[in-house]
Order: sequence, then C-alpha cells, then structure tokens
Amino acid sequence: MTRSRPGTAPSLPPVAPEVFAAVVEGLSTRLRRRLDAAVESLAATSADAAEDGTYGIRCGEDALVTLAPGPSGTITSPDQAHCTCLLSPRCLHRAAALGAAPVADPAPPAGTALPTAPVALPARGPSAGQVRAAEGLWTAAAAVLAAGITAAGAVARAELLRAAHTARLAGLHRAEGAALDVVRHLRDARDPQGAHRVQRPAGPVAALRELLLVTHRLKAADPDPGLIGAAHHHRPDGPLRLHGVCREPVVGPGALGGVLTHLVDDAGRWYTLRDVAPGGPERARRAGTAHVALRSFLSDHERLSRGGLVVTGAVVAPDGRLLAESGVRATFAAGRPWAGFAPAAAADRTGDAPPLTGCDVEIVAADGEGVLARIDTGDGPGPAVRLAPAHRHPALAHTANLRRLGACPGLRVRVLGRVDPDRVTTLRPLAVGPVPGAGAATLRLPDEWRDRADLGYDRLCDAHFPAAAPGPAPSPPPLAAADASPVDSPLRRVRDLVELAVTGGRRAAAEPARDGDRGAHAAVLRRGGFATGADLYAALGAVAARRPRDAFGRPAGDDLDRYAAQWLATAVYLNGTEAALRRGLWHR
Repeated sequence: MTRSRPGTAPSLPPVAPEVFAAVVEGLSTRLRRRLDAAVESLAATSADAAEDGTYGIRCGEDALVTLAPGPSGTITSPDQAHCTCLLSPRCLHRAAALGAAPVADPAPPAGTALPTAPVALPARGPSAGQVRAAEGLWTAAAAVLAAGITAAGAVARAELLRAAHTARLAGLHRAEGAALDVVRHLRDARDPQGAHRVQRPAGPVAALRELLLVTHRLKAADPDPGLIGAAHHHRPDGPLRLHGVCREPVVGPGALGGVLTHLVDDAGRWYTLRDVAPGGPERARRAGTAHVALRSFLSDHERLSRGGLVVTGAVVAPDGRLLAESGVRATFAAGRPWAGFAPAAAADRTGDAPPLTGCDVEIVAADGEGVLARIDTGDGPGPAVRLAPAHRHPALAHTANLRRLGACPGLRVRVLGRVDPDRVTTLRPLAVGPVPGAGAATLRLPDEWRDRADLGYDRLCDAHFPAAAPGPAPSPPPLAAADASPVDSPLRRVRDLVELAVTGGRRAAAEPARDGDRGAHAAVLRRGGFATGADLYAALGAVAARRPRDAFGRPAGDDLDRYAAQWLATAVYLNGTEAALRRGLWHR
C-alpha cells in the first residue's frame, strides 16, 4: 500500500458529476450544513492508494471511506464509495470524500463512434425538455452568482452538478460543459492549495458568463444550433497537416507542470499537444524537450514546434487538443517559417478567437521585469504596450529573455503571446522572431530555430542581436502618462464590479451603490466614451442592493433572476468591448 502526502486531494480518482450530486441529495439537512467543513478538513488528511486500485481516506477513528474506481479510473456509481461508519451510506464522510475528489469529464457511452465533425443540429430550436433543463441550470448558476464563488460550497456544487447531469440527458452538451467548468472553479476557490486563483477571477467570470449566456438563450428557445454543442471528441475527415508555432510552459495549481505545443493548419485552425503532470516549474522546463506522447510518433516538443505534423485518424477535443487515442498515426513533416504566420492572418480567423495574439513591435525600454514597446503599424510608431513575463520562475527563461530584449531600444521583433486578462495593453509573450524586411534592426536567429525563439525555453544571447545592439543598461523611467495607452482605464471600473460580484457575491456587488461613489464612477465612464458601460455599472449596483419586501417590510423572496440577468448583460458588454479594444490595439 502506498500513502500519499497530506493535502493531495487531486490524487483521488475523479468522480462523475451525477455521483456526487446523488450522494449529497441523500444527506439530511443537518449534514448538508456541515459538508463544507468536512470537505475542507480532508485537505489535511492523507489518502492511501492500495495495489488493487482502491483509495482509503481515514475520517476520524471509526470511519474509513474506500473509493473503488472502475476500469476507466473514474467513480461512476455511488456504489463505488463505501464508509465503515454506522450512518453509511447516508453519511457525511462518504459525501466529503467524493466532494474532495476532482470532477470527471463526461465520458461517451460505451461503443459510441466518434463523429467525423463537430455535432450540430438544424436550426429548429431546443425542445421543451431542453428548455426545462436550461431553466434548471440557470437557476443553479444564479444561486452561485448571488452567493459568490468564495461562499458557494459543496451543496451549491451538488445542485449545479445535478442540473448539469439533467442537461446532459437532454443533449445540452455545451451547457453541461460550461456548468462543469464553473464547478471546477468553485472547487478551486475552496481548496487551500488553489485559493490563490481567486485573486485572478478572470477564469470564474468567463465560466459563469458562458453558462448564464448559453442557458439564457436556450430558455428563450434560441434556434442557434451552436448552443447545443458537440457531444464528444471528433475525428476530422481526412489527415491533418499541421505546422508547429511555439511551445508554452504550463505551471498550474497542485504542483502541475508541463508544456503545450501550439500548431495551426492551413485554414488557420489551432491545435495543441499537451503534456502536463505533477512536477511544477522544473517539470515544465524538462517537458520542453520531452518526447511527444502521440502514439508511436518519434519526436520531441522542441522539434515539433519548429517543424510539422501529419496526423491520420486524429481525435480532436472540442478545445483543439490532439488526443492519443487508438487508431491515431502521426508522421513528422517540414514546418513553416514564422514569416508565414502573419499576425493579421491569425486575427482574421472566423469562429472562436485564436488562442494567441501576434504583432510586430519596436522595443522602447526596459521596465522592471518587463519591456515597454510600441506596436509597429507599418505607418510609423503605434500605441504603447507592455511585454510582461508569462512565468517568473527562474527555471524558465521568460524574465531573462525579456531583460535582454529591453536592453535593445529600437529593436523590431515579432511577438506571439497572450493578452493579460486584466489589462488589454499588456501582452505576455511566449515566442519572438525577426520582423521580415526589417534589415539589421531585428533579431538574427539560427537557421535551426526556424525564425522563432520560445521565450520559456530558448536563451537569447549577444549573437542573436544586431552587432550595434547595446548591452544591458539601467532601466530608464517609464513612458510618460501621455504615451501610455488609456483604452481600458475607465472600463476597469466595470471589470472590477463584474469580478467583485463573482468573487464576493451579491452583497459585495451592492457596496458601490451604497458608498456614494456610483455616480462618480459612471461619470468617468461617460467621459471616456463608455456611455453604455456607465448605465450598466449603475444598474448592476442598484439591482444588487435592492431587496424585495412585502407591505410589512419583511423580505418577500428574492429576485435572483433579475440580478443574474443584469450581471450577465454587464459581463457580456464588458467582454465584447474589451475584445473590440484588443482587436483595435493588437491587430491594426
């Protein structure tokens, strides 16, 4: 028997959503009130993994919970969880153990063939059963929003999981996936090891916005077939010809580490090969040159990111991940120079936005660990932006490479990375390359690098810069305030309120309506040209503060639907406006 270290609940087997929901439903009201504390207490409890594949979790002196996953490694039935206490199976220990385990992805029924393209239904609108399932999901999501992710506990998760399972049975695959995404954020917010994620609420905001938007449209019988979503992974019709773009180190919660290799096909669709496992930043560093786990394919992530790939029988997840399923065959192919990846071409892709943003910039100066730069519009200097390290851990090369770039003002480089979710004027670059036609004012990379340097793995040195490039120098003062791009400063007020509502709940969102500054904030938004944002900001605070009462002044129910709808309208406006600002800033 092997014992895991304390606080490693993610090592428990994943649990199917409907299993945890059913177990919580069987608890008494008294035990439900104690469930959150019981789940949190398991963070300090060790789990024993036996040779027969079962897991034992000790809950006090007289209770041992045993989880026995099936051949898939997932708990798919309540009968696979047992407790030795006298109250079992309707005991708190069993429910807490299942609540501490990760949520499993829904699996396709046995014998189901993968479709050759994402499933979409004709535009005839959802059925009556699908509308009812969407209404149930909306109600559960509205309750989570009102409570806030830091206060919504295991019971709220169970209600959302029950509604998600109903949505799955009704064939609402996109809504179910959005609900499971929200559940994972709820679980992370209550996990002591994942609590730091609450400080950056962009993920929970996006998850709740997606869930509420999809269910709101389904409730209204919107005929858009995209609201139904794809049921499973799919196999493309014919072989995939892919070109490597770059490698992205992954450092996640729970000491996860690894790499994502980004690829693109000739039509501009993006794909990824993922290799992530426990090990933290050190594993992320080693994974950059590790073998690619795609059946019998013999290559590594470094070679693939600069080369190409032909995949037959490919299995693709809805998010573009290439999966190592049976029947997949892959062969190495010649890649494409970075000159073939024009930044504007990536931005013009139809459908979902590309995962990475690219542009040409001119280095202005170093700025601490980052770099101040101006976007090269082709007609002279463009708006000022900041390049910030994607990861700061010394095992990865992001910070050292950006410092080297910041010491070369006037250098022109092509960058590819992720826009900071909290500020549209900050890009966290993953790779850089020379600007075609820039002559001696750009990078000079080795031929084997194929015109790109992965900032997390490759080390830039003097030989990669123009001969006249200066060495490291003290950082000059930041750009003057007039030079900084102000596109998102007034809009930050709307973003702060939307995020506060998600993390702190309705009571927190009501505070701006009580502190007397609501009018001042709205005035700043109007002066900045965001009149609709000002109206939505004021309306969200007002609805959050409103509490319906009867003729005697007593609480008269709650208008969760109205509050959720107002938050959704504000969040959709914010997302659309920020997307338009990003397009205007990075893709001119």
